[in-house]
Parts: sequence; structure tokens; C-alpha cells
Amino acid sequence: MKTVVVGMSGGVDSAVSAYLLKKDGYNVIGLFMRNWDSSINGEDYHNEGDICPQEVDYNDAKNVCDMLKIPLYRVDFIKEYWDYVFKYFLDELKKGRTPNPDMLCNKYIKFDLFKKEALKYEADYVATGHYAKTKEGKLYRAKDQNKDQTYFLADIKKGVLDNVLFPVGDLTKEEVREIAVKENLAVARKKDSTGICFIGERNFQKFIHNYLKENPGDIIDVKTKEVVGRHTGLMNYTIGQRRNVGISGNLEKHFVCGKDVKNNILYVTFGDEEYLYSDECILENVNFISDERPTKCTIKFRYRSEDVPAELVYLDDNNILVKYRGRAKSVTPGQAGVIYLGDECLGCGFIKEVYKNGEKLWYL
Repeated sequence: MKTVVVGMSGGVDSAVSAYLLKKDGYNVIGLFMRNWDSSINGEDYHNEGDICPQEVDYNDAKNVCDMLKIPLYRVDFIKEYWDYVFKYFLDELKKGRTPNPDMLCNKYIKFDLFKKEALKYEADYVATGHYAKTKEGKLYRAKDQNKDQTYFLADIKKGVLDNVLFPVGDLTKEEVREIAVKENLAVARKKDSTGICFIGERNFQKFIHNYLKENPGDIIDVKTKEVVGRHTGLMNYTIGQRRNVGISGNLEKHFVCGKDVKNNILYVTFGDEEYLYSDECILENVNFISDERPTKCTIKFRYRSEDVPAELVYLDDNNILVKYRGRAKSVTPGQAGVIYLGDECLGCGFIKEVYKNGEKLWYL
């Protein structure tokens, strides 16, 4: 009998993953990881409203494991999460970029430290509740295109997936819920977690102000060059943002379309979305989990955005020029550009510079 360690999060996806693996005859072991401690990190999440602390998640995971009659162990990566994920998150915000901590969490915590810990239990496989598929160590999109999480897995190290299982990759979210309800799993109707990886739902600006000081500056209309408001700090905004920008009394549709970090200016556009479009970008810190190096592919610039047909120019081992065959909206420095060849996820890079008609956009 093969042994598999399942990353139990306290949510429905990992619960159903454990159930399916046990049903398939595996010797299943649950392992819960704790990566964030609000008291240690200087915040009081009880003021944040209806948020489940990780102890509640652990108890939910324990209830599921008890029902399935499988053991559950726990491991803390609080320091490692801070060192490898959260410090990077804050550093990127200081630069005016829009980081993606979920990708670093997968790279350094879930599919590195956590996997190494799981293999200490003499496991043949490690499993998680991600919506993705693997075949011969390659990464493919999940059946449920709306829940597919390959975007967040694109920065993991090559070879990591050789002994990783994604049991819900061939199911839709609705099918997962149906299984959980049918089997009366304790978390069958628990809502999905959202927000920052392992930190959860927060009022973003309030949360960030625990760690970064406000740095107010002018909001300027990109067309008229007039000051139309005041921002609370460039770290609180991202390209394409249209809510909570800080322009009071003006109901006209507006978007964040640029940042000038040197002069602490936030640019907005009123009504005209043309300022949000670009046709080229440079990806840095490129990571491939496949041997494929296509010149034509599709690329996804945000988790729920449509794939954009693109041509790749390999500048060197760490940088790629991406030319869109079409246009892309709100391509944002710091975010990932994830590369696909059909349904296979090849890897990613992080957006360094953005261009339109040959000119670099003043996003930073």
C-alpha cells in the first residue's frame, strides 16, 4: 500500500482530496501547516470581522481526519513564511509594484519546506487540494477552468511535481462540494478562503498599515495633468484598480493607470480605458517547470484574466520579451506572466517593464 501525505488546510478541497485518496486505497496521513500568527506579527484579527483564525482551520481539519480515521499532524513555518514570502511582499509594495505572495508561498513553503516535512513520514506521494493536473511531472490546467490554480503554481521548482498528486484536478468545484455533502464531511459547506495566502481576508489598506507607513501624495488626471485627489501611499493601489481610489465627489468611472514612485504620484484616467492597454512587456526572474521553450504560446497576466496569444523573445536565461498578438489590459509590474502551451503550464516570469507602441509606460 502506497502512503500519501495530504496537506490539510481545514477547507473542503483538501478534505475531499483526503477522502478520495483513502477511497482509492492509499494509506493517508494528514499534515496541517501553520504559517501566520497574528499575535506574533503585531495585529489583532479579532478587529477584522468574520475571519477564521488558523486554530479554527486546524480544528476543522482534525474533525475531517477523525471522520476519515486518518492521523493528523501539524508543522509551523511561521518564521519561514515571514522570511521567504512576507518580507518579499512588503519589499515589492515599497517599490510600488503589485506582488503575488501566493506564488512564493507555493514555491518556498508548500512545495518545498512542507513537501520535505511530508516526506519524513516515509510517504510515496504528497497531495494537496489544488485545482490542477499532473502527468509525468508536467503541470496541466484543471478540469474546472474557473477554479484552475496552475497560475499560482507556475513558479515552483522543476521536478517538484514528480511525486505530487492533485486529487480534485479532474473535478469541478460543484462536484467537490457534492462529494463533501454526500460523505457528510465536517467542512462540506464551509466557504472558500480568500485573501492573502495563509493570512486570509483583510481590509488590505488597514492590514498593510501595520507594516508600512502611510506616504500620502497627489492623484493626477493623466490627460489634464490636474490634481484630482490625494492617495494614502502607492503601495495601496494597483494598475486597473477602480474602487477605493480616493477621489471623492467624482462619480465618473475612473481607473488607476500609472505610478510615479520617485515623485509619489498616482495617475488615474477618467472613462478612457485606453491608458490601461499595452502590447509588450519584459518578464524577469523567469522560471520554467517544463523543457518546452516555445516562441509562440499564450500567457496569463492575472489569475482570472483571459489567456493572451503571445510571441516570446528569449533575451537571456532570466529575461523574456513578450509581444502580445493582440492587446492586454492592466499588465502590472510585480505580477506574474504565466506561460501556457495549450493546457500545459510551462512556467512564468515576473513583469518588470511594460510597453505600448515601443514606449515604456510610466507604471513605476
